[in-house]
Amino acid sequence: QASGLPMLAVEPDRERLARYGVNVADVQDLVASAIGGQPAGQIFEGDARYDVVVRLPEAQRTDPSALARLPLILDGGSGYVPLSAVARVERTLGPNQISRENGKRRIVVTANVRGRDLGGFVSDAQARVASAVTLPPAYYMTWGGTFEQLTSAAQRLTIVVPIALLMIFGLLYLTFASVKDALLVFSGVPLALTGGILALWLRDIPLSISAGVGFITLSGVAVLSGVVLVSMFRELLSQNSGLLEAVTEGSLTRLRPILMIGLVASLGFLPMALNTGTGAEVQRPLATVVIGGILSATLLSLLVLPALFAAVHRKDSD
Repeated sequence: QASGLPMLAVEPDRERLARYGVNVADVQDLVASAIGGQPAGQIFEGDARYDVVVRLPEAQRTDPSALARLPLILDGGSGYVPLSAVARVERTLGPNQISRENGKRRIVVTANVRGRDLGGFVSDAQARVASAVTLPPAYYMTWGGTFEQLTSAAQRLTIVVPIALLMIFGLLYLTFASVKDALLVFSGVPLALTGGILALWLRDIPLSISAGVGFITLSGVAVLSGVVLVSMFRELLSQNSGLLEAVTEGSLTRLRPILMIGLVASLGFLPMALNTGTGAEVQRPLATVVIGGILSATLLSLLVLPALFAAVHRKDSD
């Protein structure tokens, strides 16, 4: 709450002050002396010294009518007029707290977002505020807090995600020494991303930074099944097996290892996906993305990757 504090306001009337030949500073000095006090001397008690301050009694300091009757001496001492003749004295509601940042006053309006994604809520709120709120001159508005962290994290992800994908592809190329086979294994990444997005949609979880981190994790785990399959295919081809025979035998041989890879990774993230306690808002999106992506990558790799391998290497076998 930034306002609502009762306070006593003295607002000088500059036209009347000019008519009487009195300055605003004279009004300020009078009010400061009446309320805050003015030193009139000192009292000595040994080495200690204490100021003697003269000011109005407590009852009159808080009474607007008593302050309005204060005599204000005119210029040159020719007379005096009551304070009410040159200023308005009244009770008002002032700021309860004044916060500052970088030397400027700041008022914070907070909100908790539930049931929808933070980025979409802020976008809608910014549009509504821009169309319905007109800020006075010298006022400005910024959006911070968790949204500010979301924006900075999203900017980092735009750099981290491409680097991570390039590193995965580079490691695949070093493993197989073949661009075609590296691309075949790398095709498991979009298959996994599709499953992660579908899992978020089924659980009605908005896309967040933790979900983005889950996609990075998923990209590394999703290629494991492809590495196992393609390695087996290449090994069988090196033993002079036919292409169709190598693909069929390799798929059947590596079926159980691939299923074990997918189940172990999925079951390991299952407690995080079902968490409802502290940290669930971070753990649930990440685990949901990984589980959904691994399941889709595992199933689609067993069906799609053998067909792609056979299609790409058909000319080589001929």
